[in-house]
Amino acid sequence: MSETPAEMPEPSFRSDVTVELVKHAAGDSDVLWAARVSTAGEQSLEELSKDPERSKGLINYLMRDRHGSPFEHNSMTFFISAPIFVFREFMRHRAGWSYNEESGRYRRLEPVFYVPDAERKLVQEGRPGKYVFVEGTRAQQELTGRVMTDSYRQAYEAYVEMLDAGVAREVARSVLPVGMYSSMYATCNARSLMHFLGLRTQHELAKVPSFPQREIEMVGEQMEQHWAKLMPLTYAAFNANGRIAP
Repeated sequence: MSETPAEMPEPSFRSDVTVELVKHAAGDSDVLWAARVSTAGEQSLEELSKDPERSKGLINYLMRDRHGSPFEHNSMTFFISAPIFVFREFMRHRAGWSYNEESGRYRRLEPVFYVPDAERKLVQEGRPGKYVFVEGTRAQQELTGRVMTDSYRQAYEAYVEMLDAGVAREVARSVLPVGMYSSMYATCNARSLMHFLGLRTQHELAKVPSFPQREIEMVGEQMEQHWAKLMPLTYAAFNANGRIAP
């Protein structure tokens, strides 16, 4: 069945990402009852009604000595809007993560595209494994914006032309760029999120340096803000121990 021809919507351009915490079952007490079952058995359930602040030393010990499994007994689900190339990097994180992304096979994709703003560093200097990004010139910024928007418009026009001619969505989407925005649900636990943050954010407290692409780091920063409010003691221990996942 072909698409019903319609006026092509005007493409829009963004430089941000959005992260919404849509559901969670996560708190510092989850770490404590999971850890104490090894020595207290059924009495570990008492941790559910106790103030976790009294046991922040245990949380720090678990983090420091990398006893990781107690940090897995919780769940957070995020709704994320970001360019497709961010999701392709994101999905390299497989252990402890679940994903469901919008599908170009089943819906007509909206023309929303990524164009970096003036704060995005454009120039890479050095060799792989030992390089830095520096500010681009005004001319490079203008070139990037013009070339990207022109390319996006052309690609989306080709996509709509094929849909209007009856070409299947799953075929027509092949012309669309990775700079197009998509959305997905991502569900994880604190341990898997800590591993993600250790690799995908730069932080002054990190013992092991990381060099993430800025756009996925923007996602990580927003996820980190949500998590810090849910599990403040665990978050503090993560930072105090070099931001290394247990």
